[in-house]
Amino acid sequence: MSETVKQKRAAYKKYSVEFKDQALVRAKQSGVSQAARDLGISESLIYTWRAKSKQGNGTLEQQKLQHAELAQLKRDNQRLARENEFLKKAAAYFAEESKRGTE
Repeated sequence: MSETVKQKRAAYKKYSVEFKDQALVRAKQSGVSQAARDLGISESLIYTWRAKSKQGNGTLEQQKLQHAELAQLKRDNQRLARENEFLKKAAAYFAEESKRGTE
């Protein structure tokens, strides 16, 4: 990766969910251009946040919570699938043992 690309990536700022929500409220009240100037960010950033907010029909914080919940549910599903597979193997083993014991 070239040095300029690394520098550009390092220059990206991460904004908190609260900041994004407040920026969207301010943009709604005073307009995107004015809000962007006041906050020192680009207009396209506000438009991006607005689009993401509209996709989820909720605030960015709610989207983040939903994403975390989905990730947790996926982990739980994987764990339960592993447990189910283990129980199937255990049942097969004990069924085989009981067949051997009755013969």
